[in-house]
Amino acid sequence: MTDNARARKLADRIQVVVAETLDRRIKDPRLGFVTITDARVTGDLREATVFYTVYGDDEERAASAAALESAKGVLRSEVGRQTGVRFTPTLAFVPDALPDNARTIEDLLDKARAKDAEVRQVSTGATYAGEADPYRKPEDDEDETDGPSEKNEGPASA
Repeated sequence: MTDNARARKLADRIQVVVAETLDRRIKDPRLGFVTITDARVTGDLREATVFYTVYGDDEERAASAAALESAKGVLRSEVGRQTGVRFTPTLAFVPDALPDNARTIEDLLDKARAKDAEVRQVSTGATYAGEADPYRKPEDDEDETDGPSEKNEGPASA
């Protein structure tokens, strides 16, 4: 087994090589605006997973996925040539879910902002149901003594 630092270095290099090769060598018209977002390599350096995003609708995403699958051999040979490892890892292309997750989070935040604005508008001009400050405050009693009483409660001495 190899160490994780070597796998990370190889993954970073694979990400760069695949991105450059897609930009310079692959001329498939189905390939849209593809961005290579991440690459991960298994601990034995045999398999690499390349994450990508595609700008466009579902049809363009499907076309770009097909183009990446058809260019997998060229990309793998280029990775092997530029990395110089003994065994070139097999490449698997996976659409990155990060943009979809970010869009979902943004939608949830927009809903929360709208709900906060609604609550703020409803509460404008509202009064408290009880007192404005519901917490108890200590009462100032002037007849309290600070120390123990000075009375002798023991038996009288003769």
